[in-house]
This record gives sequence, C-alpha cells and structure tokens, in this order.
Amino acid sequence: MSNFRNVTPVLLSGGSGTRLWPLSRKSYPKQFTKILGDVTLFQQAALRFAESSAELAFARPLIVTGSDFRFVVTEQLVEVGVDPGAVLIEPEPRNTAPAVLAAALHLEKQDADAVLLIAPPITSFPMHRPSARRWRAG
Repeated sequence: MSNFRNVTPVLLSGGSGTRLWPLSRKSYPKQFTKILGDVTLFQQAALRFAESSAELAFARPLIVTGSDFRFVVTEQLVEVGVDPGAVLIEPEPRNTAPAVLAAALHLEKQDADAVLLIAPPITSFPMHRPSARRWRAG
C-alpha cells in the first residue's frame, strides 16, 4: 500500500463571481462569501486539507488568485487557522488551465516529484477529508 506524502493542495481562487449575483460580485466573488454556513467556500476547501494522516500528508496550500484578492485569501486562511503557503498572483484572469500550469511550474522548481491536488473552491462538498483509499479507488 503506497502512501501519499507531502501532497500540495492548489486552491484556485481567481473567479470573477458573476454567476451568483447578487450574492457574489466581481469585487467579492462567491468563493469568499459564506453562502452555505459559517465559513466561506474558499475556507471550506482549505480546511479539507489542513490535517494529515499516516497515509496522506498535505503540505501548506498553494493559492492561485488575482491581485484583487491577494489579501483576502491570506486573511481568510488565517481566520480558520490554516497556514498559507505561497500565493501566486495571476496578472490577468485566464481560466483554470493556465492557473494549474503556473502552480505546477512553481512547485516543480521546489520539488520535481511534487504531487498536486487541484481544488477549486467554487463548489460545496461535504466536509469529508480526502483519503488515500479514495484516491486509489479513483
């Protein structure tokens, strides 16, 4: 049985928030609002990866966001006790693929064998933590 050690969650938080207007606005998109509870969708995503187990260990999250939200992401992580890792600032919104590429290139410089877990915090999931068993099951 293989262990997943030092998996880096990549939280993509650059969305414009236009689809859930008026709850979500360009100046404060849906991932940063408390739509379904006491924490934001962004905080909920970060909390999923805050604890490690014997078979699954997470590094600090890598955040990809726009310059307008660079302070919001760190404030929201601190609010829920998650130690923020690097924050990559998109010079211009370009959707998911370029954000994932930027994260992969950044992490490759630190560790060529890095394992990334791409986690866009735009959808609500039950607060189940990922497990290595679920990953192996596909």
